[in-house]
Amino acid sequence: MPAPLPADSGRDPLWRPEQQFTSTQLAAARRRWLLDDGSLTARLVALDAGTFSVHRLYQGWQVPLPSEQRLLQVPARQRALVREVLLRLDGQAVVFARSVFPISSLNGELAHLRKLQHRSLGAILFRYPGMQRSPFELARLSGHSAYMAPWVRQEGPAWARRSCFDIRGKRLLVSEVFLQGFTPWDASLAVHRSRRGTVSAAIHRIKQ
Repeated sequence: MPAPLPADSGRDPLWRPEQQFTSTQLAAARRRWLLDDGSLTARLVALDAGTFSVHRLYQGWQVPLPSEQRLLQVPARQRALVREVLLRLDGQAVVFARSVFPISSLNGELAHLRKLQHRSLGAILFRYPGMQRSPFELARLSGHSAYMAPWVRQEGPAWARRSCFDIRGKRLLVSEVFLQGFTPWDASLAVHRSRRGTVSAAIHRIKQ
C-alpha cells in the first residue's frame, strides 16, 4: 500500500463556530442553509431545480489536515480515507464536499462506505437510527483556496461548513463548500427539518 500523503496545514481553512459570525458577515438566507442539520442531498433534490447527481473527484488514503485530526480524535500520522465529490444540479456544480473516514470507522456495518463510488453519502448517513451530528463550524474561503480541488476553484469567495457524524461511536467528518453555481440562498427550505436518523422521502428518489 502506498505511503500516506502528508498533511498540508496550508490547506486548512480557518474554521469557526457559527456564533462568531455576525448578521453583517453572514446574511440570514445563507445562515439558514449553512446551519440546517437535515440532509443537504434531500434539500437539493427538493428544490426541483434539475437532476441531482454526485461526481466523485478523488478518493484515497491521506493523513487528515491538522484540524480534521483534532475533530476526529485520531493520532497525528494515522491515515484516513478521504473522498472529494461535486454535488450537481443538471450538470452544474453547486457544492464541493470533502469527507474524511478514520480507518477505525470503516469496519463492520460501515465498511461499505469504502465503495460509495458516485453515490450520495448523505443519502446513506441519514438512514442510521440514533445518528448524531455535531454543531457546525463555518469558514469563508477564497475562491482559489487550496482546500478545494484545483478544477473546482473560482473567482469569487465561498461559504463552507463542516460537522462530525457519529454512528454508534464511529466518527466521520463531512465538509461542504457552497460554490458560485449554488444560487438558491433565498429559496425556502421546502423539506421539513429531518430528525436525526430519519430519511426524507426526497432521498429515496435518488438512484443508488
